[in-house]
Amino acid sequence: MPFKRQVSAKVFKAIQTVNIEELAKCSEVEIRPVLPCLVRMSLISPLDTSKKCSKQKIDILTIISGIEWVNSIVALLSINFHVLEADVKKEQTLRQKVGGNHSESALIGSLPNGLALEYERSDMTRRLRLVLSELLFIQSQYQDSEQDQDFFMKPSELFDNEIYIEEISDVICIALAELPTLLTVLGIVETLLHVSNGSAIICRIVANFPDCFREVCTQLISRGEKQEENLSSAVRAATISMLCRMNPAQALAVRGKCVELCRMPALAVTLSLSSDYTCESDMVAFISGLLLGNDQAVRNWFAMFIRTGQKKKGEVSSNALQQLRDELQRRLQAILNESSGGQLPDGLVVQASALLRLYCALRGIATIKFQDEEVILLVQLLTSHPSPTPAGVRFVSIGLCMLIACPSLISITEHERRSIEWVQWLVREEAYFESASGVSASFGEMLLLMAIHFHSNQLSAICDLVCSTLGMKIPIRHNNMTRMKQVFTQEIFTEQIVTTHAVKVPVTVSLNANMTGFLPVHCIHQLLKSRAFAKHNVNIKNWIYRQICVATNPLHPVLPLLVEVYVNSIILPNNRSAEQSNKPLSENEIRRVFQSSIFGRYFNKKSCQFGMTDNEVQDVNISEVTLTPQLLLLYYLLLYEDTRLTNAKDLVSSGRKIKTYSVEFFSELPIKYLLHHAQKDQSSYSSLFGPLLKLLATHFPHLTLVDDWVDDMSFKTTNRDSFISESELLEALNGIEANPSRCAKVFQTLLTIEAIDIWPYAEIITQYSKNMLGLQVPRYLQDLYKDVWFKLNTVLPRRLWVLTVKNLVGNLTGLTRIDVAEDPLQIMRCDERVFRCSPIFSIVLRVLRASLASSRSQLTQHLQSNPKLDPSGQVITGDNEREEMCRALVAAQDSAAVQMLLEACLETEEDKNSRAAKWALQEVRSLVCCYLHQVFIADPTLAKLVHFQGYPAELLEVTVKGVPSMHICSDFLQELLQQPSLKKQVFSIQLLSHLCVQYSLPKSLNLCVIALNRLYALLGSISSSQRIKLFKPVLPALVRFSTAFPPLAEEIVQLLLQLAKICESQASLSSHIDVHLSRSEESIARDSEELRNLTHTTYLQILDDSVLSTEIYN
Repeated sequence: MPFKRQVSAKVFKAIQTVNIEELAKCSEVEIRPVLPCLVRMSLISPLDTSKKCSKQKIDILTIISGIEWVNSIVALLSINFHVLEADVKKEQTLRQKVGGNHSESALIGSLPNGLALEYERSDMTRRLRLVLSELLFIQSQYQDSEQDQDFFMKPSELFDNEIYIEEISDVICIALAELPTLLTVLGIVETLLHVSNGSAIICRIVANFPDCFREVCTQLISRGEKQEENLSSAVRAATISMLCRMNPAQALAVRGKCVELCRMPALAVTLSLSSDYTCESDMVAFISGLLLGNDQAVRNWFAMFIRTGQKKKGEVSSNALQQLRDELQRRLQAILNESSGGQLPDGLVVQASALLRLYCALRGIATIKFQDEEVILLVQLLTSHPSPTPAGVRFVSIGLCMLIACPSLISITEHERRSIEWVQWLVREEAYFESASGVSASFGEMLLLMAIHFHSNQLSAICDLVCSTLGMKIPIRHNNMTRMKQVFTQEIFTEQIVTTHAVKVPVTVSLNANMTGFLPVHCIHQLLKSRAFAKHNVNIKNWIYRQICVATNPLHPVLPLLVEVYVNSIILPNNRSAEQSNKPLSENEIRRVFQSSIFGRYFNKKSCQFGMTDNEVQDVNISEVTLTPQLLLLYYLLLYEDTRLTNAKDLVSSGRKIKTYSVEFFSELPIKYLLHHAQKDQSSYSSLFGPLLKLLATHFPHLTLVDDWVDDMSFKTTNRDSFISESELLEALNGIEANPSRCAKVFQTLLTIEAIDIWPYAEIITQYSKNMLGLQVPRYLQDLYKDVWFKLNTVLPRRLWVLTVKNLVGNLTGLTRIDVAEDPLQIMRCDERVFRCSPIFSIVLRVLRASLASSRSQLTQHLQSNPKLDPSGQVITGDNEREEMCRALVAAQDSAAVQMLLEACLETEEDKNSRAAKWALQEVRSLVCCYLHQVFIADPTLAKLVHFQGYPAELLEVTVKGVPSMHICSDFLQELLQQPSLKKQVFSIQLLSHLCVQYSLPKSLNLCVIALNRLYALLGSISSSQRIKLFKPVLPALVRFSTAFPPLAEEIVQLLLQLAKICESQASLSSHIDVHLSRSEESIARDSEELRNLTHTTYLQILDDSVLSTEIYN
């Protein structure tokens, strides 16, 4: 018979907290299980000798004084445990022997009358030995069975009889307390699982040793099964349940241990269902946490429990699963009972949402099959009408997704009809719900998005939408959504209704990345991708424009995608009809956005192009706090141009006319400032900065110069509150020479202010650019002016270039931003003083480089926009002639700019006479060499073109030493040397000589040998006048050859000897008076004599620099 007397939770708590007062209130029957502990506490001398402890000991004696069973426990404590310990050790050794049987025992000897009768006739000492002998025997038995993986229940005359249970419990408790080295609580607990009434005894043991409760429960769980499938799990579960009833405060901790170890799921469910252990609302949250948590192992473990429980009827897992389903049904029914007329009470909406989500998880993750009663209740709850609150919106969203995730809910016609009516009710009430609940991302967008995906047959996107809304990854078969697709596309949302409804959906105010859920922008994005608006001739431009205008940072990730599909829908024709396309934004609409922002005060009055004349411009309110609308419109414009140019050939061949934004319009936009704003705030615009930079580098390379980026990164705003009035600036600039310190302070203040805030003074500052060239202007002030100019260059650079060119060049009327690109070299016609003032010259170089880049870009875009057509109107592919002409024009511009800059490096008479002018020349030469190095590296063919054109020989030393990339000239020097022009041959040899000194490489040595051979060949094959023209400038180059490569000195000397002999012969003619000698021949003879003397001088110089030099080998 099972023992039914359990340990009271009140007694366990009292003994656990040593609450003697609470124990005194308990009856003798309630105290009976913990008597061993109380008796030991009253009899054994404590370590604590305080008055409080003494009083508690007296109180315990008072409690147990009238209880009869105390005498037997006292008798147990009177045993000689030293002798008993020795016998227990012998018994354990005996039981470890293989083949030991029950009749052999060191503790009890032989039993002639049987165990139960012997127990009745024995004293307490003998009874203790009998119990321990039986326990040790059973322990040896179950250890053997564990190796065979077979659980068994051991029949026992002592443990099967309930009249002995209390006394046996006392005996075991005393033995555990007195023999701690031989007997452990965990070992005895594991043994008692194999006998009848073992669970009751375990509870009594734990009650007497309350500190081991968690340890015992942990072992019972850890040695259990992952899925309860045999008798062992049932016994363990029953024991743990009894322990939790004894100590209900630890029931949730025990349940948590089951989850942590992924063991005994049925027990975890049972503990959750029992109202003795946990509150009613905990069960749904607990099961949802198992299935929807982040731990994949826990999810798989509990899902396996659900699947096992459905297959194996009548077992532990099946019974626990059915209890769980019954409890969930009860809760469903309770909510429905509170809902009158299908109206869901506000207080139950959150509970209902949690229940629906749990059922979705059970179906999608654990693959549970809904029973008929569950389907009826779920459909009734799912189609309820909640109030327009955020919780109600969430409930409706989950219900919508559940209809798709669980198609079995609408397998019956009546359920399908009811669900369709509910969805139609949602469509009617969507606007009211959104306005009343205050939730921007409502279920209306989800309905629309589902309809869009169904129309475009994007079932995978619907699955992702459902999983995202439910917050779980569940498999949804596409063939199971066939009926829902028909319902959405034919009975609720036709494509015409979808597009018409989408345009009427209000835009999301202050749309940003912090907004979660499905918003109107998701719906419009999908409809644009499917070309639904163009197909049904629905104007979506105004909606997109309004949404962009009210966007804010951080940027919502869908907005760039929306712009992309919008641009594609404008330019790229639909496969079915080329006429079906959306309308682009007008220039005035885009201007309005910039006028309504922080740029408005600078552009509204300053630029007449921003006058509003278009009637279609919408009234929008744009925040000045954020630049998100401006960045999105800039991305739209750049992407529009990129797509238009990429598809220009198709557009021309098809005869389609689309809008083209003017270059003048682009020049007014603060493109560079917006790009740097996106770069500084990449946390908000990370998804936009990369595409923007790519498009700018492709179509506006003059706005992405490396030097500009380096300079812009060095500017830091330190004082946002500083202010300089226009009158203060004018007074300071008018006194540049008279009072430069005042102007310097003003410039220093301007450098601490935000660039956009000092832009209104750009026109004034550029007007005084020529004044900065005065001889009395301090160099420090010129440097400050340059820094201010570069800071202004970060806002509207093209506008600044025009102002700079106008003021530095002068006498230019009608100059526009376009002219700067069409004639990039006009900046070189500036005041000559610029070429000896390095700070202002730096500005000119920056304008020049940007103008050339702008010109190249404009020419390329012109070719792309205007492809050549054949007589039939088809685009001619491979138009190499036009491309070659374009490259030739670009090369001519670049080489002309280089030649002008090289000319500026020539030393003038003024430079020779002034020490300051020499330093200024040196600075200008450094800037020019830096520019040449950059352009030569970017385009090596330009270096070849410039050197084939040639330039003054006195600049060769400057370029070779100052331009690190001049070494690339050695690649084409041999070709230059073979040119028929004597002038180019001389230039090539002079260039080679300087390169040899700078780069003494094997390749240079080979070129020197080729050059010397060429000179030998020319020495005897050209006329006297040509010989003089050739060798006179070449002789210094021969000295440099020998200096760079001393082994060539002998060959060079031989060449000089030959040249000297020829010159001597030619000069000898002048020593004879011949009436027949012409005047030209006399001149040649004199020049030959001069060349002979130069040859002699060259020979001596070679001896000094190469042969006799002591530093050659150092």
